[in-house]
Amino acid sequence: MSQISFFEGSNPLKIDKPIRLIELFAGIGAQAKALENLGIPFEHYRICEFDKYAVASYNAVHGTNFETSDVTKIHAADVCVCDTDKYCYIMTYSFPCTDLSSAGKQAGMSRDSGTRSGLLWEVERLLKEMDELPQILLMENVPEVIGDKNIKDFAEWIAFLDDLGYQSKYQVLNSKNYGVPQNRERCFMVSWLGDFYYDFPKPKPLELRLKDVLEQKVDERFYLSDDQVTKLQLNESFDDQEVSNTVRCGGRGSFDSKHCWDIVKVNEAVRTAGDGKIIVAGSLNPNKICQDRVRVLSDEGICQGLRATDYKDPPKILE
Repeated sequence: MSQISFFEGSNPLKIDKPIRLIELFAGIGAQAKALENLGIPFEHYRICEFDKYAVASYNAVHGTNFETSDVTKIHAADVCVCDTDKYCYIMTYSFPCTDLSSAGKQAGMSRDSGTRSGLLWEVERLLKEMDELPQILLMENVPEVIGDKNIKDFAEWIAFLDDLGYQSKYQVLNSKNYGVPQNRERCFMVSWLGDFYYDFPKPKPLELRLKDVLEQKVDERFYLSDDQVTKLQLNESFDDQEVSNTVRCGGRGSFDSKHCWDIVKVNEAVRTAGDGKIIVAGSLNPNKICQDRVRVLSDEGICQGLRATDYKDPPKILE
């Protein structure tokens, strides 16, 4: 999804002054690292990050010496945007996606909601306090930030930026379209002051594969120990069956929940398709009772991959 403005300026957005970077919700400085990777000179001017471990990582990665700070307690004087005739300030504000993401409770980002995603409105407070504004604002968040549940709040945010004199453009981009072998969608928004227009970069063919970016040598500490591997084995009561060596993500340690172990076992009831053994896709429910769930079988014992939702909708035996 993208947004097209009919009120953009007549000149392409261009930076012609030394850059001072301000990162709110800085994390470990991924957006600063992007500038570094692009070879763009800039000053690590200010950051705001509550997590002390993230700040320690930021300093280790970038060679800086920042301290932790709380976005609800800082003020315009702490951000210190000044001399905008001499410097171009880029302020990033990629606020928490915790209450927006489909993986969470989706409590939203409404003003005065008290949610972590609602910290967006602290950025509003800071901008209102400033005598001089950053020339460029950059936001990155999950696509749900412009989803049906949040679009009203997002529109309110854009209207506020409009009142300050910013023009804004947002678009959902996927990392796989920009050289990274990962299917990762994120919504980006650029806001700027002045008579300019901006276009997001065009997608390009993906030339890398996952194997191209994986490390060839991995330290032993990243492997499972023998003890951990032993703990991942299924209950001994199933030793008389043929059990697969892999389980789906989320299967481990979830006998007390709705999730099941994915196993592969021999099922006597369906050995009629040929002389060989038929391998059946099955699951182990919280009561440790093996339930037959067949996807596609053949006399050669071949089964297609298991779906993450198979525990909800048991597949049928195909003729």
